[in-house]
Amino acid sequence: MWCYRGGSISTEPRINDRIRVPEVRLVGPSGEQVGIVPLAKALELAQEYDLDLVEVAASARPPVCKLMDYGKFKYESAMKAREARKNQAHTVIKEMKLRPKIDPHDYDTKKGHVVRFLKQGDKVKITIMFRGREQSRPELGYRLLQRLATDVEDLGFIESNPKQDGRNMIMVLGPHKKKTEAMAEAREAQAARKAEAKANPGRSQNAADDDIAEGEAIEGEAIEGETTEAESAEAPAEASAEA
Repeated sequence: MWCYRGGSISTEPRINDRIRVPEVRLVGPSGEQVGIVPLAKALELAQEYDLDLVEVAASARPPVCKLMDYGKFKYESAMKAREARKNQAHTVIKEMKLRPKIDPHDYDTKKGHVVRFLKQGDKVKITIMFRGREQSRPELGYRLLQRLATDVEDLGFIESNPKQDGRNMIMVLGPHKKKTEAMAEAREAQAARKAEAKANPGRSQNAADDDIAEGEAIEGEAIEGETTEAESAEAPAEASAEA
């Protein structure tokens, strides 16, 4: 009884003796067109140049093969893929929670976090949490959201207008600056700090390390739904006030 055993399908191109066709369309090591030649002749040329015969277009008739250093080609391809992943922008949505009757100091703290998120190129979901009789005053939350949007209008814009969602009111702010631009600026600032530290040997090494760590944190992927110390400190205060 025949049984199929599933396994990964190789995506590697066929090279050298693994190529099983009578003739190929050959491309030289510098990209020049050699033409259609017998497979044996192509393998002979590969040995002569001390290169590999790599099938680069298997679906063509006849298949297209190129003379190249396959090991070097794989290494360069891996480096390009790694660089592309490094520069890839991960757009995440951070969340900041506020109360309609938030204390001015707490408001400034939360606004500071929103400013930081927008500078990093992240979207920010602002949630106004209503409790008890506050639910009958949705205009308080609306005015607070509009105030916050006005305070950070240089860095972001209202991507999703305020809307009621159960006992909460939600608004989404989008950054003017793209994530890739923010990452590039962070890398430039980090390089500038490194150059300054090298130019000033007397500078504290700890301060230089802090600058570098800060740049790497900005460049790294953000965590969705980040909470702050201010938020965790606010929760027990709210519970006691409601009681």
